[in-house]
Amino acid sequence: MPQLNPAPWFAILIFSWLVFLTVIPPKVLGHSFTNEPTPLNVKKAKPEPWNWPWH
Repeated sequence: MPQLNPAPWFAILIFSWLVFLTVIPPKVLGHSFTNEPTPLNVKKAKPEPWNWPWH
């Protein structure tokens, strides 16, 4: 039963993962995102005091 011999399949597995880890991440990280988040208001809003009549 040749499928029980792990020698060629282990080498194919390692080689394919090396290809995936060296080729795919630069391609994915090379994309630029068009929707960069920017803060709308940098200043912190000062809260207004509550002027409620407490009778």
